[in-house]
Amino acid sequence: MSGVTQAERRDITRAAARWLALLDAEDCSEDDHARLAHWRSSNPEHEHAWQRALQLRQRFAGLPSALSLAALDRPDLGRRVAVKRVLGACALLPAGWLVGRQLPVQAWTADVHTATGEQQRMPLAEGIELQLNTDSAVNLQLAERRLTLVRGELALSAAGDQPLSIILPQAVLTLRDAEVCVRRFDDHCRIAVARGRVQLAASAGASELLEGGQQVSVSAGGLSGWTPYDPTLPDWRQGVLLADNQPLGDFLRELRRYRPGVLRWDPALERLRVTGSFRLDDTDRVLALLAASLPLSVQTRTRYWVSLAPRQENA
Repeated sequence: MSGVTQAERRDITRAAARWLALLDAEDCSEDDHARLAHWRSSNPEHEHAWQRALQLRQRFAGLPSALSLAALDRPDLGRRVAVKRVLGACALLPAGWLVGRQLPVQAWTADVHTATGEQQRMPLAEGIELQLNTDSAVNLQLAERRLTLVRGELALSAAGDQPLSIILPQAVLTLRDAEVCVRRFDDHCRIAVARGRVQLAASAGASELLEGGQQVSVSAGGLSGWTPYDPTLPDWRQGVLLADNQPLGDFLRELRRYRPGVLRWDPALERLRVTGSFRLDDTDRVLALLAASLPLSVQTRTRYWVSLAPRQENA
């Protein structure tokens, strides 16, 4: 969020929380939706704050409905104001968490970042190409031939003999004439080498030379989870989400990374199995395909609030 002061950033975040509270009100009008759309489109920083607020609402999803019960019992004349106040208080909880947390601010102010559902491919220098996945952020230090993964997931391709480094919380990766995919989780990072060789120096002291086709996780405790990696399979770099007899719950958790707003599902759906190759540029279509092939229904409250439930068979 270059050029935005800390105070302005807080104001934008709080405004996003207030809009979210209004949207959650049961009698939110079409005019309210239109005004929200205008606010989001009027400034890129507004849209970034809105997407972050939606993600945080997902984490705090159980809170508003419980607190709003008292407001809904009030007389109709004051119900909308009461609902807004209660939901506003709920929305400001994740908003306050957002403002106070270091990581989201770092992601917003990173040199390069993507929103939820967005992917970017860009040349950084001669022979170096970076691709960012959804909701990701990177800081660049090209003069020192290094970059830092602040959030999310990247793919980096480097040609030539000059070393290039990727800084992670738990390790430093160094590659020459290689291609690597790296995803950052809360407590570890997963590294997959698509081509060439990558030197991994872990903060815990371990050092390994990773070959093409290898995948490993690195955490504060060292290296773990060595598995083969097939770089020929389509994946997010080609805009595809691939599933091979995968539990539906795991598939939906991955799909949720690419979809703004709230995506929920009944726990009874967790163990259904899904197989297929799904385009990530239309997650609505992915949900429709799931409903067509599995015993589930898609219940859409708004474009940004979708629930999946077991399909009710007609008697």
